Amino acid sequence: MASWKGIYFILTLFWGSFFGSIFMLGPFLPLMFVNPSWYRWINNRLVATWLTLPVALLETMFGVKVIITGDAFVPGERSVIIMNHRTRMDWMFLWNCLMRYSYLRLEKICLKASLKSVPGFGWAMQAAAYIFIHRKWKDDKSHFEDMIDYFCDIHEPLQLLIFPEGTDLTENSKARSNAFAEKNGLQKYEYVLHPRTTGFTFVVDHLREGKNLDAIHDITVAYPHNIPQSEKHLLQGDFPREIHFHVHRYPIDTLPTSKEDLQLWCHKRWEEKEERLRSFYQGEKNFYFTGQSVIPPCKSELRVFVVKLLSILYWTLFSPAMCLLIYLYGLVRWYFIITIVIFVLQERIFGGLEIIELACYRLLHKQSHLNSKKNE
Repeated sequence: MASWKGIYFILTLFWGSFFGSIFMLGPFLPLMFVNPSWYRWINNRLVATWLTLPVALLETMFGVKVIITGDAFVPGERSVIIMNHRTRMDWMFLWNCLMRYSYLRLEKICLKASLKSVPGFGWAMQAAAYIFIHRKWKDDKSHFEDMIDYFCDIHEPLQLLIFPEGTDLTENSKARSNAFAEKNGLQKYEYVLHPRTTGFTFVVDHLREGKNLDAIHDITVAYPHNIPQSEKHLLQGDFPREIHFHVHRYPIDTLPTSKEDLQLWCHKRWEEKEERLRSFYQGEKNFYFTGQSVIPPCKSELRVFVVKLLSILYWTLFSPAMCLLIYLYGLVRWYFIITIVIFVLQERIFGGLEIIELACYRLLHKQSHLNSKKNE
């Protein structure tokens, strides 16, 4: 049954993303046709203001405690983040970690393509240039390549979150993973799923070739008490009491260079995760047994606290203020309606804002290249 906490949380995030997409991201849409790299720079920062909201609500309003141990992040470092997929909400909970140890504006997520059609959330994800996948490599390979090449070409630093397991841990997904393990003579896992390494190795190799990768962050996430598996649990007010992240940082020059060795490297990390999580859940339900203590954050808790309060204040006032403007001014109403139509139609006709952005960059880059050849 839904609780007032869950309803408040979901509605606050939804209306923030909905009105934010229209009134904060919408005005900058024409910029992608003029200079995609400027458009990307601005959008990353605008989207990051919304990413602070779930962090603020979870910690300030609902008392979620976040504990991060292991290796420290290097602020602003370009990386691929690989993480076990315990619940459908792991990607959002990771923002609690990145807000303290990195920059939210750098994060990109690989996630299923169906999410881009969700009003508000999906529009913002498109504007953020997240990488949407269909979970079929023959369909996803060219899109991965195009997006990564684009980020490398415009020298856009990013921290790309990938879930090599492909889906969250449930009884059904664990049964499929164990069937795969039995068929291939592999170890059966209890706390993780066997990773799919094709996308991971492809992304790492391409970012490395584009000189846009400094490290791999291997993150293990665990929930010592309650485990909210899906959005339904959050709607019911079942927020995690504690979230534990354990970080291992691997500089890029320590990684194997061949595809086969990189695949083995990834499988080895998952073997370690299985043992780490087994010790976590069967022990004292923390990662202190690793011998690595809590990571000192690169931002002070006072700074984080102020950002969280400002985020709640801003987004609490923003949505009602936009509703008031729509009610009072006919011009704003027309802008509101036209922008919604644009968001819906562009996704159905062209496939999403990130596809249009990529096409604009190619066209402008090609034109710039032709002009430079003429001048020669």
